[in-house]
Formats: sequence, structure tokens, C-alpha cells
Amino acid sequence: MSDIKKVVLAYSGGLDTSVIVKWLQESYQCEVVTFTADLGQGEEVEPARAKAQAMGIKEIYIEDLREEFVRDFVYPMFRANTIYEGEYLLGTSIARPLIAKRLVEIAEATGADAISHGATGKGNDQVRFELGAYALTPGIQVIAPWREWDLTSRETLMAYAQKHDIPVDFSKAGKKSPYSMDANLLHISYEGGILEDPWAEPEEDMWRWSVSPEAAPDQPTYIELTYEKGDIVAIDGEQLKAHEVLEKLNKLGGANGIGRLDIVENRYVGMKSRGAYETPGGTIMMRAHRAIESITLDREVAHLKDSLMPKYAELLYNGYWWSPERKMMQAMIDESQLVVNGVVRVKLYKGNVTVVGRKSSDTLFDDRIATFEDDAGAYNQQDAEGFIKLNALRLRIAANKGRKLK
Repeated sequence: MSDIKKVVLAYSGGLDTSVIVKWLQESYQCEVVTFTADLGQGEEVEPARAKAQAMGIKEIYIEDLREEFVRDFVYPMFRANTIYEGEYLLGTSIARPLIAKRLVEIAEATGADAISHGATGKGNDQVRFELGAYALTPGIQVIAPWREWDLTSRETLMAYAQKHDIPVDFSKAGKKSPYSMDANLLHISYEGGILEDPWAEPEEDMWRWSVSPEAAPDQPTYIELTYEKGDIVAIDGEQLKAHEVLEKLNKLGGANGIGRLDIVENRYVGMKSRGAYETPGGTIMMRAHRAIESITLDREVAHLKDSLMPKYAELLYNGYWWSPERKMMQAMIDESQLVVNGVVRVKLYKGNVTVVGRKSSDTLFDDRIATFEDDAGAYNQQDAEGFIKLNALRLRIAANKGRKLK
């Protein structure tokens, strides 16, 4: 990569990416462009500008992508009721396609030859960033410092920063959280520290967004969520933008002890990894979306969606958002959501999300047929006999031929 003259770096302003700026300048003798994305991580992103300027960076991109993130990435994912390995709501995974998209767009706008990121060679994020970049700009070059340099620990990074006068708050850095954390509007994740022992319970003071269920209020909180084409557009009748919806649900959910998760997941690179997650708003969204679908979707459509969801989730987890198969599946999912309109009422109480009501002008629930009272002939119960015998026909034939199922 000796021909690289300019690189766009996904830059957080923290120790790792600050070291990467200097390392790129030294190792590749290239100009560095920094890109910092505000995805609702809850921390100020503007300080990254001053740090980048202190290292001689001339082109600095700091962008508020919260609305695009939720509207164009989180919402489409939740239309599919996406869960990886039965539990994980993919908070980290879904942020990477947007970052990859902006990296290559900025590279094109600035005439850069390559992009760079701070993901390690052990994780999923390196795959997600790079698959997205190659799918959108096949000729782009990627520099992944963690796969190249010999800075293998936090101590060596700190020493490198001090040696090169890299602007890092060393007093703060010395008190670094024992956890590796990643946050955006959908979730915050925790890895490392005591979590590397699958038997160890997470410490209570680790959690940032939610109170414990034990400490949650003794009175439940009721909210009503309005859906249009599968997306929440209002809370308690108040129209909100997509990112505002998630911000409000995070606060409501967190205050009621909702959204904590402790799992061991299978990474795409082959290892098992233990992580803890807080996804209060997403947990509410998932439960409520299934509730509105329960009265608006045809049975076979709903079941087909459910059967395809694990594949869709795997695509997102492994980094294939920018792939033809995900695009194809998304078109089918979005088509199913045209009738997913209405209101869901949920109760938030001590870590639980309980659906207590749902209504829709597109409902398929027919109380005349479903009633246990007199249905005035709306449903002929005698029809069930022929239905059962036809469905039992193959079973009866096999049994008559001597095939035993015991």
C-alpha cells in the first residue's frame, strides 16, 4: 500500500483511534482525514475535533447521524423482529453498515485512497466495516492497524501516546472502565473484565442506562405506541421522529429496569464471546411490534417472516447488510408491513414489558368468529370434522400400512 496518500479514519477521539492517527501518519507517510459519527452514544463528539486538530488533521468530519441511523437501519431491522441466537437485538451490528457507508463516501469526496478503523483482529466489527466498504466501493483499500502493528495492549498504546505527545487525558485513561464498551441509540454493550468469566455475574455499577428491576418503581408505567407501516411514529399520541422515539423509549425502559441482557454469543470469526447489553428501547419495540403484527398480519405471512428471521439476523450479525440477499429479504419484509398499522398499549414494570392492548383499522381479528359466545352462525363448527379428517389422511394411511411412530 505504498501508493496511499490519504486515509479516512473512523475516529472516536479515544486512546486507540488517537494512536491510530499518529501511527498512520508515521507508517504510511499519509494525510489522515477523521470521521466521527454521532449515533446517540451519549457522549460529546465535538471534543474529537480539538484532538484531531492538535495532531495536525486538516479535514475533520463530525456528523449527527442519529435520525438516519434509526430511520434507515434500526427501523428496517425491527420490522423483521430481528434477534440473533434467540436473544441479541444486534445493537452493535446495525451501526456498522452506516459507518462503512459514510467512510467510503467521505473517501470519495476527499480523494482518499483508503479507509481505516480501530476494530481488532479478534472481533466481528472488522468484518462488518470491511464487507460494507468493499460492497459499496469495491476498489477501496482498507488499513486495519490492529492486524498490522505490534501495539498489543493498553500499556503499549499508552506508552506510544506519551512518546508521541498524542493528546490523551492520561489521568482519565488511567481510570479506564474495566469493560470494553460500545454505545449508540439502540444499545450499550460491555465486554472484557470480569465478563470474560462466563460464571461471574456483572457488577451492578457496570450498568449505565437502566436501574435494576429490584430498584425500579413499584408502580407500572403505561404507554401507547402508534405504528405506521411497521414503524413507531408516535408515543402517547405525540408525533416523533425515529431517533426521538428511541431516545424516549430508552428513558422509559431504563427507568423501569428493562433491557438488560447477559449472553455468550458465537462470533463470525469462530470464537465464543460473553457480553452484557442494555437495550431498553429496543426491548419495548420488539415486544410491541410483534403485538401489532399479531392482529394485522396474515398467519402464513407471519410464519414465513418468522422462519426467515434467523437468516436475516445472521446476515446482519456477520456484516452482510450491504448484500443482495439482505436487500431481497428486506423488500419482502417491507411489503408485509404495509398493513402493520395501529396502536399498542404496553405496561412497563420492574424489568418486564407486558402488552395489555392492541387495536388497528387493518385488524384481521374478527370477534364475531373468535367469540366463545353465540356467534350467530358466523362459524360452522361442523366444518372442522372434514378439515381434521383430511389433515389426518396421510397419518391414517401410514398407520394402516403398519408404520409405527412409537
